[in-house]
Amino acid sequence: MREINVDEVTKTVKDLCIRANCHLSDDMKRALKTANQKEESETGRGILSQIIRNFEIAGEENLAICQDTGMAVIFMEIGQDVHFVGGFLEEAVNEGVRQGYKEGYFRNSVVSDPLNRENTGDNTPAVVHYSIVPGDKVRILIAPKGFGSENMSALKMLKPSDGVDGIINFVLETVEKAGPNPCPPIVVGVGIGGTMEKAAIMAKRALLRPVDSENPREDLRKLEEQLLEGINRLGIGPMGLGGRITAIKVNIETYATHIAGLPAAVNVNCHVTRHAEGVL
Repeated sequence: MREINVDEVTKTVKDLCIRANCHLSDDMKRALKTANQKEESETGRGILSQIIRNFEIAGEENLAICQDTGMAVIFMEIGQDVHFVGGFLEEAVNEGVRQGYKEGYFRNSVVSDPLNRENTGDNTPAVVHYSIVPGDKVRILIAPKGFGSENMSALKMLKPSDGVDGIINFVLETVEKAGPNPCPPIVVGVGIGGTMEKAAIMAKRALLRPVDSENPREDLRKLEEQLLEGINRLGIGPMGLGGRITAIKVNIETYATHIAGLPAAVNVNCHVTRHAEGVL
């Protein structure tokens, strides 16, 4: 059994919050530069050039890439041979978010109650997804999620008879309805299977897969390519002002499901698809 003091979790979460909000991942940098080369619209190329310059300045100056530094979404993969000491794990996670958003001078965007709408003043609590995995390591993935894109996400309980065509139609309808709101070019996460909540979590998790990676399943890889092609035929373009590049990538995650169901969820992310990872 390996012991990890929760103070290490707090420090790691704090550092990851700052890194994710100020430094775009290398895969997204490469993808946006490639998109700029492929974009056929002069307006679109101008917008993509500004987006690229924006993330360059943010990285150089250690400033937030976007003013909406989002709600902290955290995936924690905890080795089953790990024992946390020194305090309560979730309190340590939220303390890391609190410190990271304060030290990074990031906007506090979280309200304590969805109806009363009182700002918590420190961007906590985070949304934390835990999973137990083999080993004695802890992998922490942080994905600050702005709500210009989050609000464009959708869930649909399809019937098995709807099949792949039903999924394609649902994804394309969701992106078309979103239009310029999620600040394209977007990254689209799709979760298929499980139950209602499982599909939604998979769609969110899919956004963390590098955009230059390939799905290990050939059928899903082909479906991702088909969806990306269909989305980019919509003509929404960078920031919704028309063009070839509406989406950078579509990532799909799947899980076993019930014989009577075909849950499907779409989680949309803006061109600032932020994520950072650390291992304890």
